[in-house]
Amino acid sequence: MTHDLIVHPEAETEILQALDWYAERSTLAARAFFYEMNSVVARAARAPDTWPRVFRDARRIVFPHFPFTLVYRSYGDTIEIVAVAHQRRRPLYWNNR
Repeated sequence: MTHDLIVHPEAETEILQALDWYAERSTLAARAFFYEMNSVVARAARAPDTWPRVFRDARRIVFPHFPFTLVYRSYGDTIEIVAVAHQRRRPLYWNNR
């Protein structure tokens, strides 16, 4: 099934900040983060109802190798990325998005 993908502007900022942070340290790490993020988004799109709810209708997938969590909502054929949250940030900081 094909899903439309919406990325909340603040989630986009989080993605870019994480990429910049890793790129300053290692191009290889930045590339690995990018590929892992895309893989996690693809997992959400393949089976959006599989992953645990974290707040109301939001679900989460923990990145396997980086300290981040993808928070998303699914509506029919649409996946909305709400946050790419670093796991050391305040929990549920994104819940007003």
